[in-house]
Amino acid sequence: MTSIASAGTASGNSNQTWLLLLLKLRTFIALILVFAFFAFAAPNFLSAANFVIMSKHVALNAFLAIGMTFVIITGGIDLSVGSIVGLCGMVAGWLILNGVDLGIGYTLYFNIFEIFAITLFVGVLFGAINGALITKLNVAPFIATLGTLYVARGLALLSSDGATFPNLVGNPEYGSNGLSVLGSGAFMGIPVSIWILIAVGCGAAYIAGRTPLGRHIYAVGGNEQAAALSGVKVNRVKMFVYMFSGFCAAIVGLVISSQLVASHPATGETFELNAIAAAVLGGTSMSGGRGRIAGTIIGAFVIGILSDGLVMMGVSSFWQTVIKGLVIIAAVVVDQAQQRLQAKVALQQQAALSKQEG
Repeated sequence: MTSIASAGTASGNSNQTWLLLLLKLRTFIALILVFAFFAFAAPNFLSAANFVIMSKHVALNAFLAIGMTFVIITGGIDLSVGSIVGLCGMVAGWLILNGVDLGIGYTLYFNIFEIFAITLFVGVLFGAINGALITKLNVAPFIATLGTLYVARGLALLSSDGATFPNLVGNPEYGSNGLSVLGSGAFMGIPVSIWILIAVGCGAAYIAGRTPLGRHIYAVGGNEQAAALSGVKVNRVKMFVYMFSGFCAAIVGLVISSQLVASHPATGETFELNAIAAAVLGGTSMSGGRGRIAGTIIGAFVIGILSDGLVMMGVSSFWQTVIKGLVIIAAVVVDQAQQRLQAKVALQQQAALSKQEG
């Protein structure tokens, strides 16, 4: 009887181990399933032209999701990224078309690299504002970033009275031409935006996995009080993650303006939802302390392929919204199941070790 019971226990542990492995690989499995489904169901899904277009869409979501991953790991949330995208696009458009009126009869124009730098600075500045509200004034991340969502969107609308900045080709005389390279340019046959994504993704993964800052980000999300007692500068870590999220949003604002050769103040609406969905689908825990950049990028591919595939199948945009919502709910439910199973397996392993020692 003891032998049979031991065999049953071993079999149960083996099944739990396999189930846990499947849960950990859920994002990759979901990517394969979604890709395979649309390969058969959507016309021209496997065409080279569609892959190029889809990769550009995925890149936009992945940029925001990478920044959002750091924020969520610390136990926060950033609802303002979509509005920062719109504002930064308008900043770039304004600088290209109008320059800066110095008020003394002169207008200052910038070259394209200076425009990029100023636009990125605006994104980082809004991230710093979010961080300061959360760390200095103790405003809850949800409320702080909800407020800056409205502020950034309002400033974007005010910059042009709600109109579009069109025809952003720039002026060669001022060196402000070249914006379109980000959106339509390619190197070795790969879109420039993908190369930028690779650089940002590798940098973020290196920070998360190989630096003290990365360890501190996870520590803050795991237990903020314990992290503070162990010497982690909690406020500095939070400032960094929100500034990095703003930086990623500014990149998206530039890329979209480049793709359209125009800037519109409504650009980026609901982008924050896709970013959160990609991060959660990639294994980032909404309770903080856990998440991987690689998983987030795969999650961004799942969301991007799902969105483009549904469009190619002619599915209504309303149903697309419903499906994305269901995906987010399913991702959170599966994540909770994984955490419970991990805790159960850990307890069983600890009990088995104690038994052996006894």
